[in-house]
Amino acid sequence: MTRTRGPGGTTIVVEDVHKHYGDLHAVDGVSFTVAEGEFFGILGPNGAGKTTTLEIVEGLRSPDSGTVTLLGEVPWPRNPKLLPRIGVQLQASSFFDKLTAREQLETFASLYGVSKATAAETLELVGLTDKADTRENKLSGGQRQRLSIACALAHDPDVLFLDEPTAALDPQARRNLWDVLRAIQGRGKTIVYTTHYLDEAEILCDRVAIMDKGKILAMDAPATLVRGLDAPTHIVLAHGLVAEDEARGFVGVDDVTDDGVSLTMSTRKPAPVLTVLAERGALDGLQVRTATLEDVFLNLTGREYRA
Repeated sequence: MTRTRGPGGTTIVVEDVHKHYGDLHAVDGVSFTVAEGEFFGILGPNGAGKTTTLEIVEGLRSPDSGTVTLLGEVPWPRNPKLLPRIGVQLQASSFFDKLTAREQLETFASLYGVSKATAAETLELVGLTDKADTRENKLSGGQRQRLSIACALAHDPDVLFLDEPTAALDPQARRNLWDVLRAIQGRGKTIVYTTHYLDEAEILCDRVAIMDKGKILAMDAPATLVRGLDAPTHIVLAHGLVAEDEARGFVGVDDVTDDGVSLTMSTRKPAPVLTVLAERGALDGLQVRTATLEDVFLNLTGREYRA
């Protein structure tokens, strides 16, 4: 997927940041940069240190040590110069009672002197125009998340921070929100977000930092991290289409397993294997599974990923 980036300036610089709570090293020597116009993801299971890192960058929490610059400014102590230039959407969002989606957004926008017309455009951007007159407590979970993001965007910030924006959403609501996030980045905004959904990060992010136990274990474009594994491709067929012994004889197949439901071939050369299967008419229901960020996490930590 080709994504539009900004002119290449550096928006965020984090250098050797630490944050401890007693014996808990919530953030343990974290360093990274984020380019202008980049969609940057901080990934990891719950308790990895993602939210604490994000809050330090936003200026909501002070680091014990290390430095952070955001748009050329130091965010902590709370920096008034940054407030008009950043948008923050927290894990838990609060809205004013008994206001419609339009009224919620117009209220947030008025705090920054933003016109009602601009607020209406933001409501359209997040796909809530048809819900403008619906009270917030009558919106679905996905619609509330989109409204929360609209409020963070109301003043047209340069950088948008999103903390687990798709948590607790159903699969369709998640995908609807992905479209919103792509549209926001398409406007040249820098997006920094945390998530424990690795599949989501592979789709959305230009680069990701994989965190665990307060440390960044790896950081790069998702495809680059996956390619670096040199992991096999798994070709999965319905049981009975090809015999296990026969599959072991295919050129390029390294291993075969058959659990009575599916036959799985592991290979680092999938093209000749797929060619043979096509010649045998054995492509019905075939699945090809390549490595993912979950495999990267497993390789880095020696344990399976648990959100």
